[in-house]
Formats: sequence, structure tokens, C-alpha cells
Amino acid sequence: MSVLLTYGYSVYLVYFSFEQILSNFVPVDHYVFLAEGTKASSAASKVVTSANTKPSKAAKSSSQKNDGSQVAASEKKGGDRAPEKDRKKDAPHPRMQYDDKSRVEKAKKRAVVKQTEARNRVELFRHLPQYEHGTQLPDLETKFFELDPMHPAVYKVGLQYLSGDIRGGNARCIAMFQAFKEAIKDYSTPPEKTLIRDLTARISSYVSFLIECRPLSISMGNAIKFLKNRIAKLPLALSESEAKSTLMLDIDRFINEKIILSEKVIVKHAVTKIRDGDVLLTYGASSVVEMILLHAHELGKHFHVVVVDSRPKLEGQLLLRRLVRKGLSCTYTHVNAVSCIMQDVTRVFLGASSVLSNGTVYSRVGTACVAMVAHAFHVPVLVCCEAYKFHERVQLDSICFNELGNPDAISKVQGRKEINYLDGLVNQENLQLLNLIYDATPSDYVSMIITDYGMIPPTSVPVIVREYRRDHLWS
Repeated sequence: MSVLLTYGYSVYLVYFSFEQILSNFVPVDHYVFLAEGTKASSAASKVVTSANTKPSKAAKSSSQKNDGSQVAASEKKGGDRAPEKDRKKDAPHPRMQYDDKSRVEKAKKRAVVKQTEARNRVELFRHLPQYEHGTQLPDLETKFFELDPMHPAVYKVGLQYLSGDIRGGNARCIAMFQAFKEAIKDYSTPPEKTLIRDLTARISSYVSFLIECRPLSISMGNAIKFLKNRIAKLPLALSESEAKSTLMLDIDRFINEKIILSEKVIVKHAVTKIRDGDVLLTYGASSVVEMILLHAHELGKHFHVVVVDSRPKLEGQLLLRRLVRKGLSCTYTHVNAVSCIMQDVTRVFLGASSVLSNGTVYSRVGTACVAMVAHAFHVPVLVCCEAYKFHERVQLDSICFNELGNPDAISKVQGRKEINYLDGLVNQENLQLLNLIYDATPSDYVSMIITDYGMIPPTSVPVIVREYRRDHLWS
């Protein structure tokens, strides 16, 4: 008789006869567990043969001891658990869950920016950080001379993140890398320490400070991973000045090749999709989409642009102003009217904060709404995104990972006090304000993704992720 057993990720066969069960009961852990493969088949034949020949009790006990010792040795060596350990190493580091009170209290003790948690938080998003706005910036400004290990350039970028002066994935990533470049330039290895380990720890402390000012975007996480990888692979024979020069060159090369040149390549590809007489719709204010529209206008193509915007940031107004100044024909509307104007649109160009491995587009909240309406009207949706923003993560919703903005931004309208009906009600216990920053657009609503590697369908995103990892800048 044979029984199929599973242990962890492995499958095993247990061979025994009914005569053995009836004559002499043997514990389960003393049976012979055989793995798949050629060795398993040969060992199985030996066990069946020995069972048919009815060996003596002494032979049985010795064989059972040997089998038990083999199983114990295999458990000690952890041969079956090695693949699981490898998977744990490859798995991304777990993100901070802000509904875990013990972990939150520990994080508060290490925090540089003292922040007060929002009282009326939406229960579904309690795992995301949300603080009272308006108190962090003055408190951080008073602690400038108390932050000894913090480099002034990193401190300045953190203040700009906190105040909202720097927006956009590319702008935030470039500002962060330039601050790191200044920090590396002024860095000196402490005595009795190595540059690789100490500088990595220093960069990690800078990253923690920036996260306290504002959560990192996915593209910034990829850039930080690249920098730490370059630090870890520095040759030990290099002097400190040579190592610092190498790292600063790597940072400049990353900014030039992965951001600036990538945008130019995307523009070159995307312009081929614009024809005379097109009505192009865009949402929010994407720097890459703006470059595409301006370059197509410079080439002499005649088209009309529809800028769709939404509160509270109203970033589309800035894009609209720049396009009108360049002489482009534009229409401005809000996202609540997108279904009315979509019937006249021929193509939709959208930016992205990131593109995930399953083809999901992670972008400014409202992007999914625009893409779904375009799909309903059979309008092609073209997403423009640099390859360094691609990530191997798979995300099916906007709940597990997101960023919460200032709730006061949606409860008040600047310059319109007569319609601020929520004044005095924001702190009510039965009122919860939710201001999401990003949303996830399923790949079914995306026609094409334009990257610096070319124009691809959403199903080919894993290929880009793999090729990007093989890039010499990454590996």
C-alpha cells in the first residue's frame, strides 16, 4: 500500500504493507519518506522488497533506526526548507502597518519629525499613516541644529517634501539623488569603520528621515535600491576619494540615462501616435505627457488637447497654462464631466507613478476613472512611464498600499469661504475625511504602455522588469 503525504512544498510517498501494520505497529516518523526522482524510485523498490521478504525484528529495528537518523539528519540540514528561505530572501521587506500600536510606538521613539496622528481616521485605511497637518514643518524647522547626523542637503529636501514644494515622481527622485550626492561628497569614513557599511547605514538614516516627511514613491524605492547596490559592489581596493567619485558618477548617470534620456525616448515614440485632427485627452499634470504634446506641436501637427482636472490639487491648471502659452488649442474640464467629452476624444495620454508586474498602472487618483470611461467609449489609452518606475509587485486594489493626503484639502476650497460648509465640523467624531493620493488602474483598461524600451502591451511588463534588472546600471 502507498500513501501520498505533503510536507511544506514537497511531496513524499510512504510505502508499507498491511502485514507490517497488523504484526508490529511502527510510529509514523519511523517510516521511510522518499522524495521524487530517480533516487526515490530506486529506494522505493528496496523498501517494497524488504517488506515482502518479512525480515526479522532485529533487522526491522535497525532499519527503523537508520531511517529515523536519516530523516533527523535531513531535518537538521534543512534540505526541504532551503527553497522557502530563498523565497523569504527574495520577498520584499514588509511595510510598516500603522494599525499595529506596538510598532507605531517604537517608530515614534526613533522618529525625527514629531507628528500627531489624525483622530478621525477611516477604518479601512488605518494601516496607512495619517497625521495632523500644520504642526510638522514648524517643529522640524526648530530642530535644525539638533540633527547632527543629518546632512543639510537631505534636510532641505525633506522640508520641501513636507511643504509640498517638490511634486511629481521624477522631480522628487532627482531632488533626493542630488541631496545624496552632496552628502556623499562631504562624507568621510569614521575611524575603525568601513566605507561600504557605514555609508549604507548613513543612506538608510537619510531615507528614514525622508519617509517621515513624506512616504516614498515606488520609483524612489527603486532608485534607493540601485544606490545601495552600487555601494555594496564597490571594490575594496578603491580609496575613499575614488569610491566617492564613483558613486557620484553613478548617481549622475542614473539621473541622465534613467530619467532625462528616458523621457526623450518616450517622447520620440509617443509622437508617432499623434495625427492631424486628433483630440487628445490627458488627466492631471504629467511632465512626460507635457513634453509629448509640446514636441508634437513643434513638429507642426494640428490637434486639440482636453485637460481633465480634479480637486484638491488642481494640477491640470498648471499644465493648461503652459500649453496655452505655447499656442496649443485646449479645453479644460473636471473629472465629473469626462463621460460627456469622451465621445469627441480620439486618444488618451496618461502619466504614471509606477507600473506593476501584472500590468496595473499606479497613478494619481482619478486616473482609473478616466481610463475606464475611455475603455467604455472604445478610445485607446496610452500610458507613458519610464522603466525605472516599473516594479515586480502585484497589486489588485488601492487599499493595501497608498498614501493619504491632507484631509483639510478636500473639506475647504481656497478663496471661497462662502462655500466652506464644513468649517467647524472637521473635528467631529462622526465625520471621517479620506483624501487618497493614488489609485490602481487594471491592465484591461490600458491599450499600450510607452516606455524607453519601446511601446508594449500591459502583458509584457514582466519582460521589462526582467530586462531592467539585467541592465548594467542595475546589476
